[in-house]
Amino acid sequence: MKTQFLTIATILTLALGTVTTSFAATNNNQEEVSTMLTNVSQIKKIEIRGNVQLFVSDGTADQIKVYNKYYAESAMVQNDNGVLRIASYNAKTLVVWVTAADLRAISAYDNSEVKSFGNLSKIDLNVDLFNNASAQLNLDAYKANITVNDRAKADIKGNVNEYTLTHDQSATVNQSELVATTTQEKVTNKFVAATSDMATL
Repeated sequence: MKTQFLTIATILTLALGTVTTSFAATNNNQEEVSTMLTNVSQIKKIEIRGNVQLFVSDGTADQIKVYNKYYAESAMVQNDNGVLRIASYNAKTLVVWVTAADLRAISAYDNSEVKSFGNLSKIDLNVDLFNNASAQLNLDAYKANITVNDRAKADIKGNVNEYTLTHDQSATVNQSELVATTTQEKVTNKFVAATSDMATL
């Protein structure tokens, strides 16, 4: 099982053309840095943790564009057998744009945020949100399974043929702009279940 770690050590040793770093002056004369990681492929699932803002879009080829000097900060970008893991616990938000040809699942934890860039056209997409994570997704999918746990927030719009939503009572879901042919919705309350279990002891 080959694991590909994209950290400071590997970033500095990647071949020219694999990583492209660009600098653009901003209005306050600070430099905006972005690093393009193109030696990735077959991204099926994305997991984000910590202080990460993820933009995701469809494309014919997989690629990752990381803003900020993530290799100089407390950040990790790891591609392991089709699972792309992105984590940053720096005070400054790590912004990442991922283009994936065959993305099937997204999981977001902590205070991370995921947004679709344009429509996400998928046959089958699973999205799981935990803690205080949030998602703003514009879908054009045949099947979508959305699970919103804890105090996570989801704003889902677009068109889905088979739509399944599972969310905690403490979660926030806005689906007023979603058109679905068939919908299944389940509301859970893990705290009530835990209290009931204790009452039977």
